[in-house]
Amino acid sequence: MKRVLYVSGWGALGMLVLTLAFAAPRSRLERATLEVAGETLSVEVARQADDRARGLMERDALASDAGMLFVYPRQQPPEAVFWMYRTRIPLDIAFLGADGEVRAIRHMQPCQAVSSAACRSYSAGAPFRAALEVNTGYFARHGIEVGDRLPIAPLLSPR
Repeated sequence: MKRVLYVSGWGALGMLVLTLAFAAPRSRLERATLEVAGETLSVEVARQADDRARGLMERDALASDAGMLFVYPRQQPPEAVFWMYRTRIPLDIAFLGADGEVRAIRHMQPCQAVSSAACRSYSAGAPFRAALEVNTGYFARHGIEVGDRLPIAPLLSPR
C-alpha cells in the first residue's frame, strides 16, 4: 500500500524516502521458484502473519509467471478462508497439503469495497499447510488439478 505523507521542509527527497520506507516491507518477502508443469513460477513467500494478511493487496498486475505462496507454521483447518479485500486482480488459489498435494482450487474475484466485511471469503474446504495464489486461469492453462502435487516441501521449513 502506498502512503504519502506531507511533511513541510522535507522536499522531494524526503517524500521519496518516506514513500520507499512504507513500501519496504514488500521487498523483505523471500523469493523462490517452483517448477510447475515444466515451467518456472517465481513466487513471493509470505511466512509472517502480517505478510499473509497483506497478500497481493493494492497491486495492479501480477506477471504471468509469478505468484505468492502463503506458508503456515502448522496445518490450517478446512474452515480457514482467504478474501480479496483491496485486491485488484482476479486470482486463482490452490490450497496445498504439507506434501504439496493440491487439496482445493478456488477462483477469486477482486473486491474494492470500502469495508472488508463486504468482500466475499473463499474457504479451503480441506485442511492445508500452504496456499498458492496466481493469476486467474494459471492452473487450468497448466493442467493443475486437485490431487496433483507441487514442489513446495523445501519452502515449508522456517527460515
